[in-house]
Amino acid sequence: MSNNAAIVDISQTANRFRSSIVLQAENKYIDVKSILGLFTTLVSGHSYELHVHGPDADEAKAAMAEVFAKHNLNIAIVQD
Repeated sequence: MSNNAAIVDISQTANRFRSSIVLQAENKYIDVKSILGLFTTLVSGHSYELHVHGPDADEAKAAMAEVFAKHNLNIAIVQD
């Protein structure tokens, strides 16, 4: 089941940044700024990888790690 509050929170957090923030779920890539994309993808119990690229990537990674943890979602932030 998707958690609406988590999805809105994650999307709003992502939208504070200029960086591209993409969630990789198996072979799908979802723009985290898209609430619709998150609704169809985000389920608890799965693990995801987050790819962040852009001018404020460091701040975005920290904020996204925090918001995913807050909602008990398992995320690995790819450092590249």
